[in-house]
Amino acid sequence: MLPDRPASADQLSAALLAWYDRHRRDLPWRAPAGTKPDPYKVWLSEIMLQQTTVAAVRDYFRKFLLRWPTVTDLAAAPLEDVLKAWAGLGYYARARNLHKCAGIVARHHGGRFPDEFAVLKSLPGIGEYTAGAIAAIAFDQPHVAVDGNVERVMARLFAIETPLPDAKPALKGLASGLVPARRPGDFAQALMDLGATICAPRKANCLICPWSAPCKARALGIAETLPRKREKLSRPVRHGTAFLVTRADGAVLLRRRAERGLLGGMLEVPSTPWAAKPSAVPTQHAPMNGPWRPVAGRVEHTFTHFHLIMEVWHGEAKETQPPPDESYRWVASSALAGEALPSIMRKIIAHGLG
Repeated sequence: MLPDRPASADQLSAALLAWYDRHRRDLPWRAPAGTKPDPYKVWLSEIMLQQTTVAAVRDYFRKFLLRWPTVTDLAAAPLEDVLKAWAGLGYYARARNLHKCAGIVARHHGGRFPDEFAVLKSLPGIGEYTAGAIAAIAFDQPHVAVDGNVERVMARLFAIETPLPDAKPALKGLASGLVPARRPGDFAQALMDLGATICAPRKANCLICPWSAPCKARALGIAETLPRKREKLSRPVRHGTAFLVTRADGAVLLRRRAERGLLGGMLEVPSTPWAAKPSAVPTQHAPMNGPWRPVAGRVEHTFTHFHLIMEVWHGEAKETQPPPDESYRWVASSALAGEALPSIMRKIIAHGLG
């Protein structure tokens, strides 16, 4: 523990690394102490962890690694299989970029991840944060990886009361100033662990924090009020009608969405466009002629930028009725669990068949 007085960057990093050596989390993608990290595992975990919790990612990571042990294995996989394996993790553009990035690394980098920050950042799906995390953790380079956890730690350590996102550049600068020349990869992971386990959003466990003494927010009694955030605007609401079509054998009619845009390349229950107001004549967007039976209740789902309210109408197709076009296909009810269906579509199917 540091003395209760201003501490230098070297003292702060040394105290955090000492704490990390005793309390580091055991994560399936984290290399054992003293061993060299696998850049493929670091990259895969960082992409999965974007906007997703560690608890949710653990099993997905293990399954991906068993199925595609190397980046060249992943690059050779059909995109459809990758999307199916990703289903449930959300933010599906990450899965498409994951597959695209694997292809570039396999074809243009000999199956080895580049160790230059700028080159990493140029790869699909890798932004400032992810490039910094890979450069630091996989290649032990003095880069900083600043996510929400690290922003919170910095805001509290230095008592930065400027609201987010305005404070982001300052918080990144403060974190960069603490990166040690020795063990920058461990330092990056230590910061992540500190924010995830000690300097938590709703409860700052200051008594067991290695930076408790020099923490300015603790001294001021404002730790749990930081970081400040701008008042959130309410999410807009969109409406739609989903058309759940089944056959006598239990198969469900699904449609593949366009590759670009929200839920790109995923399968969906065909529906009206999602708009600010419900469609006056929803059946004009139906995949077949009726009759249609409205299902009681509705399905709701919140995306990052809007809240969706869906009515569900059920229709039964003739046994021999073909799909309307090549974007549609019949999927047996027993095969639905293995399809690349986003959460909202699973909700709609469960509601419509329930």
